[in-house]
Amino acid sequence: MPYRCLIVLALFFSFSACSIHKIDIQQGNIVDDKQLEKLQLGMRREQVVNLLGTPLVQDPFRPDRWDYLYYLKPANKPAKRHQLTLFFEGDYLINFTADIPQRRPKQPDNKEAETEGKTIKTP
Repeated sequence: MPYRCLIVLALFFSFSACSIHKIDIQQGNIVDDKQLEKLQLGMRREQVVNLLGTPLVQDPFRPDRWDYLYYLKPANKPAKRHQLTLFFEGDYLINFTADIPQRRPKQPDNKEAETEGKTIKTP
């Protein structure tokens, strides 16, 4: 009988040590506050690449649009997805939108912005 209890306890402790470890999953371009603050209308494409890196999505049918996507799936929490979309005319940045929470681009002094602060447009 005592051996039976020891075997049961040994099995219990060995199986309790087997737990599933989940890791955080990060994919895409991470755009931080400093990078977003430095992003300005009128920048050339190569300046944007130097600042933010190569965009994750370059649509072959709309070469004037670049999308920087970021996906984060923390362990045991809901996934978060953020997107920064840049629009170019020729070689110059003319508009961008960001749905990154708590992060808003600074408004340029000589440009007008929509009231929500999500889209910046040239006059």
